[in-house]
Amino acid sequence: MQPKKQLSLFDLSMIVVSLVIGMGIFRTPVNVAAKAQIPELFFLAWIIGGLVAYCGALIYAEIGSRFPVTGGYYKIFSTCYHPSVAFAINGIVVLTSAASMAGVTLIGSEYLSSVIFPPAMQTDFYRLVIAAITILIFYSINLMGLKASSKVQNILTVIKITLVLTLICAIFFGGQTENITPVFKTVSGNSPVWSDYGKALGICLIAVTFSFAGYTQTINLGGEVKDAKKMIPKGIKMGLFIIISLYLLINYAYVKVIGFEQLKTAHSIAAILAGKIFGPAGFTILSAVIFLSVLGYVNVNLLSNPRAMFAMGEEKALPSIFAQKNKKTEVMVVSLTTFTALVMTTLFFAQTFDKIVNYSIILECIGTASSAATLFILRRTTAHLDQNSIYKMKWYPALPILFISFYLFVGISIYQDDPSAAINGLYIFIGFIAIYFISKIVNKKKKIADAAEGTALK
Repeated sequence: MQPKKQLSLFDLSMIVVSLVIGMGIFRTPVNVAAKAQIPELFFLAWIIGGLVAYCGALIYAEIGSRFPVTGGYYKIFSTCYHPSVAFAINGIVVLTSAASMAGVTLIGSEYLSSVIFPPAMQTDFYRLVIAAITILIFYSINLMGLKASSKVQNILTVIKITLVLTLICAIFFGGQTENITPVFKTVSGNSPVWSDYGKALGICLIAVTFSFAGYTQTINLGGEVKDAKKMIPKGIKMGLFIIISLYLLINYAYVKVIGFEQLKTAHSIAAILAGKIFGPAGFTILSAVIFLSVLGYVNVNLLSNPRAMFAMGEEKALPSIFAQKNKKTEVMVVSLTTFTALVMTTLFFAQTFDKIVNYSIILECIGTASSAATLFILRRTTAHLDQNSIYKMKWYPALPILFISFYLFVGISIYQDDPSAAINGLYIFIGFIAIYFISKIVNKKKKIADAAEGTALK
């Protein structure tokens, strides 16, 4: 059964924005400033991150145009490489998405509980209750169907964009912190050389790159987009343009209002901007911003991840029950319920998953670089398509090669900064591939045993 084409250009653009803008932009600039040491490197890292993300938007626009299917992020790996690679990368994406969604929801509930509850009720139990209720509400909305969940997503994303723009307006309220002249210091204490700047930039780009991560999951919804071959490219590009603009503007606001040297060690940087505009009510306003970001993040993950599990079910990497849909609403009930249950479980064991999330950073590099490389394969296998009906990026193959090279550079930077996280991330990847083949062997033996039993009964 073909899925209904329910998502418009605006729907898809808002999904792209919510997949990328979560809580990171309210925290990562502190880390980037500390690693950059000087504002020139700080802004250069964000500009490079934005240019690379837009380059990625062009690549995934063409991939989505050539391969518009539900669960596309799984199926491009399965089709172009091998189902084991698709299972490994998407399995880890689902696992880490569940872990990060649980953690982010808990953080959001901390902000909300500090506003709505008296101090005596600001305990881990009540925060957990808020987080659990939030997830169950959005699970219920997603059970109503894609149309309902996408409308809710649009509202949340528009509110989030408006609030981020409001925080940016802090630059017009004056009274910024006095600046201290930043100095780039080297480990040896000598004058810095180009390699010192290059190494610092590479470390900065780790945080920047993952502040822009997430838009690749947009192609999971390819089978449900109206006029997908045209709308997917437009939606991804429009969404990334909004994200890049907001990121550059709010980082300028952080430096302008807080001061670059102070930004390196600042806490609650968004609260500082909110305080400049709203005074003592700033923290309450910030709490609303954070919680709305959490709501958008929860809903968009409940939209995207079950579709990857649905694709795994279609290709028998997961039991075929995961590929079932409700006939009336076309909701992937089993996949959605399983993913929600995984998130709810990790609410109680979120700390256990912290290391897995850290190790998965290297996997994001592997997944993004290898999924972008499928464009080279898709150009050959879909050469028969009407060239006027699909999107073709310009400057091919130069841009895909530069994009992939950038992620290799970030991967090397991760290894230099935290070798154990990089190596253990690779072990996790290999482990998932092993699980795939073991499950295939077990299923094959079970089928043989069942067939032999059936023969014996006859």
